[in-house]
Amino acid sequence: MNQKNINGEMFANMVLAGANSLTNNAERIDALNVFPVPDGDTGTNMNLSITSGANEVKKAEQDSVATVANAFAKGLLMGARGNSGVILSQLFRGFAKGLENKKELDIESFVKALDSGVNTAYKAVMKPVEGTILTVAKDTAAEAKKIAENEEDIIAFFEKVVQASKKSLKRTPDLLPVLKEVGVVDSGGQGLVVIYEGFLAALKGEEVPEASHDETMDLNDLVNAEHHKLAQDYMNTDDIEFGYCTEFMVRFEENKLKDHPYDEAKFREELSEHGDSLLVVSDDEIVKVHIHAEYPGDVFNLGQRFGSFINLKVENMREQHSNIVDKIEDKPQEKQKFGVVTVAMGNGLTELFKSLGATVVIQGGQTMNPSTQDLANAIKETNAENIIVLPNNKNIVMAAEQAAELAEENVAVVPTKTIPQGMSAMLTYNPEATLEDNKQGMIEASEEVKTGQITYAVRDTQIDGMTIENGHYMGIADGKIKVTNADHITVIKELLTDMIDIEEDEIVTVIRGEETSDEEEEEIVAFIENHFEDIEVEVHQGNQPIYSYIFSIE
Repeated sequence: MNQKNINGEMFANMVLAGANSLTNNAERIDALNVFPVPDGDTGTNMNLSITSGANEVKKAEQDSVATVANAFAKGLLMGARGNSGVILSQLFRGFAKGLENKKELDIESFVKALDSGVNTAYKAVMKPVEGTILTVAKDTAAEAKKIAENEEDIIAFFEKVVQASKKSLKRTPDLLPVLKEVGVVDSGGQGLVVIYEGFLAALKGEEVPEASHDETMDLNDLVNAEHHKLAQDYMNTDDIEFGYCTEFMVRFEENKLKDHPYDEAKFREELSEHGDSLLVVSDDEIVKVHIHAEYPGDVFNLGQRFGSFINLKVENMREQHSNIVDKIEDKPQEKQKFGVVTVAMGNGLTELFKSLGATVVIQGGQTMNPSTQDLANAIKETNAENIIVLPNNKNIVMAAEQAAELAEENVAVVPTKTIPQGMSAMLTYNPEATLEDNKQGMIEASEEVKTGQITYAVRDTQIDGMTIENGHYMGIADGKIKVTNADHITVIKELLTDMIDIEEDEIVTVIRGEETSDEEEEEIVAFIENHFEDIEVEVHQGNQPIYSYIFSIE
């Protein structure tokens, strides 16, 4: 007998099984690293993100698939960590949109929800890269449409959908050169596949396997590093054509939506005619807008068609001061003009950033990416009208930008990808300047610094024509492995020699990690002074894990 529908309770079981499947495979997905550094990576980030979503599902009513999907999307959004977690949250945010008001899930609505998820996720990424989780999601949704034409049983339908996702995953190395070079599949795409496998297991009434043994996850080939280079970029506002930084939130009202149905894409298109630097985020209850406009009143009128304002803000960027139009609640204490949130791991680096002017330092980085909620909480903790966020890690940038979109304050993300970039940005921070001027100046400063890192390999691998042995040390320059050797100090000296340009560089900052010695520090400083006599050397105790030394060269 064919099964045609899935109810809310069954869909909740599928979500929980998908989360369990990802948990079981997180370590194996983490092992998909181009750079064999001992980082928590895609599997960890996706696992933490989906666990947050699953926890919301456990608390939610399970009377309809729409209710379960919305709870899942909400939990994913607030728990999203790293690029992969943020993209996963957008996939299921769109999936939930596709199930609006649905009590049960049938094949037709399943296809619609998958397609809606793909559209939402692609919109969330300014420069989508094919060969990633996005491709796997897109290909799977496209195949689901074809499968639905000839299939009536929803279990048989989803079995074929899972097979389609695996087929797309195997194709990712053909689309992303770095994957083909080391002969592996995309880690984020693999994470999505194991989630779908968990969905299918629950749908069939089977136990979720402890770990996937699919041929796409051959441990002999698990040698890939964080390869998602998908940091979302904001529009350029160097030349201020539109003078008012305008933000508002509208709570939807049914009586107004009858006359003016809400369509996010259409609303975004309408708003784009009135300014730039546009962001639109919405769920079932509210829409939040950020735009640089010349006539804020015109923008407010567009938003008010859908409901009532619950927050309004206008900042006159030309006059370099904030003018709050409307406030929802009184604040317990006067807000500061500026606050800075930054991410670092190690008490030494925490104190260093605070000495440079950071307001809140979140403990996190390579081994633990802070979630969207962690970053949102830190933004509030600054108690400031204008907040600058420095992620200091390429895998935290998207979560930071998502937290900025959710914030009621004026938030600018400076997409720093390393600790030295964050330090260089802080040195140009000026609390007397405007938010936009600070953002631009800090971005420019972060791009001037070179980053060197010393760590060790956690497995044998080959990359860029280099053979790296398990346990050997590696010297990494701006994300690219340059040196490997069994001897620690040899790697350090060879990396510094490769990175320092005697004609261009003036200063090398050495940041010591955990368990480094004074004797080694003295040898490093002596090496720099003897071989690069005009270079100034500074040393700081960072106490960071994983990287014995971080070098900032500028």
